[in-house]
Parts: sequence; structure tokens; C-alpha cells
Amino acid sequence: MMRRMGAGKTDERPWGSFTVLDDAEGHKVKKLLVRPGKRLSYQRHAQRSEHWFVVQGRGRVTVEGSSRDLTEGMAVDIPVSAAHRIENDGTDDLVFIEVQHGEYFGEDDIVRLEDDFGRAADGS
Repeated sequence: MMRRMGAGKTDERPWGSFTVLDDAEGHKVKKLLVRPGKRLSYQRHAQRSEHWFVVQGRGRVTVEGSSRDLTEGMAVDIPVSAAHRIENDGTDDLVFIEVQHGEYFGEDDIVRLEDDFGRAADGS
């Protein structure tokens, strides 16, 4: 497998940050940090599924309107096209590993259904 450019780069976001750990044909792996009181947009992807594994802290994950708490060592699978989000309702940073699987991983595959930061549906 050929590794694509961008791996190892950290991007800051209004909710925290993410670092691309691996970017190869068929999958992409990120480490995400969500600050206390912040949450990702409620979104869906048409071209990829995701698997989230919590390595630090706790969060509340919502998939297709159903919510549950995740703590260290817990995981959730997010099917293609499922609306999802995670929020850090704790007092410490939430860190999780995201494994994306599919054919396309561009940020423009994000369709934001709700967003706390006024971002457009184009992945910005």
C-alpha cells in the first residue's frame, strides 16, 4: 500500500485537533482530541464508514439519533451514511482513534446536519 501525503500532520479545529496517523488506499487513521465542553458537528459521510476507539477521557456519541456514553477502551462503529457526532461532556480532554474505511476520505465528503461553529457543509 502506498502512503499518501499528509500523514503526521496535525490540524487545529474549533473543537480541538486531529492528527493523521496513516493515509493509504482503502483506509485512513486519525487521532482526534476533543476539548471539554466541545463537540464535533452532527454529520454523515457518503463514501466511508468509521470506527472510533476511545483511548483517553469520556464522551457521548450519537449515531442516527441514539446516544450512549463511551469511556476509555470502548468503541463504536459508524456505517456509511449514518448521522453521527461525539461530544466531550467531561472535564478532561477526550482522545480517540478514528479508522475510516472506504474509497474516498476527503473532507468534502462531510455533510454537516448541525454545527456549533457555523461551518458549511463542504467540510470546512
